[in-house]
This record gives sequence, structure tokens and C-alpha cells, in this order.
Amino acid sequence: MCRPMLARSAAGAIAARAAVEMIGVPYSWGGGGVRGPGYGIGKGAKTWGFDCSGLSEYAWARAGVLIGTTTQEQWRAGIRVEKEQIAPGDLVFYDNDRNSPGPEHVGVAVDATHMVNAPYTGQAVRVEPLDRQTFMGAVRPSESAANLDPPAYSTGATGRG
Repeated sequence: MCRPMLARSAAGAIAARAAVEMIGVPYSWGGGGVRGPGYGIGKGAKTWGFDCSGLSEYAWARAGVLIGTTTQEQWRAGIRVEKEQIAPGDLVFYDNDRNSPGPEHVGVAVDATHMVNAPYTGQAVRVEPLDRQTFMGAVRPSESAANLDPPAYSTGATGRG
């Protein structure tokens, strides 16, 4: 599956572990957030689970860092890291639609070659290789933005992966 690798930060290790603990949870478009899985919106309205950005938002909230709700917000939630420097907890982004400004999809790295991914409707959260043609970049969320008091609401917004 994936090779063990030390996280570059305690928060990254916590986020990666939180994402791994959600393996098997169904994909739900617009679902999940800082408090965990939830019912989505639109085509995800009847499914309790996570979409891609909801999973990454939850994982980093468990580490005490709020990274935003949408994939685009999360793309701006830390420092960019080179693909060769990806560590557990880093967010990995994909531009799945070259006709619109990306990214449209995000996963949570568990090591330098694999991510926890909430892929698409009909599938469940799982570990997959992070190397794909649509790879756009990686971000290491900033621990300096740590906030241990996440909002008391569940997020569900459009523009989520």
C-alpha cells in the first residue's frame, strides 16, 4: 500500500491519520466538513459522507487548522511544496477541467506517493496513488493559522470536489 514516512509537522501527521480513519465513508458531493461526514447538496443530498474538500477540511480541523471549505480556498491555505517534498498531511490538487481555472479536486497525502481520496459519486474514501496526469500542485497548510475552535456549523457549499 504506502510506505511509512515521517510527517514534516505534528499537524500534518494528525491530518493524515484523520483522513485514513475515514477510509470507506461514501462520497457525497458537498458533504462533510470540520465536524466530519455529513449530507451533501445537489446530487449528494441523500448521501452521508464526504466530498474531496470536505474530507481535507475535516482532516486539518482535527489537527486544529482551518483551511477553508472549497478546493479553491484550500489551494490558498498554506505554502506550495514541490512534488518531491510531499509529506503526510499535505494537500494534493488536481485540475480536472482545463476549461476552468483549477483546482477542482484535492486529496490528503499519506506519504510521497499516495493520498486519501474522496473520488466521486458512487465511490468511497480510499487510498490511491497521487501521481496522475491532472496533478496541479501541493500545499502544506500553515500551522500558524491554527484555530482550535472550528465554527459550530457544518459546511456544505458549491464548488467542492
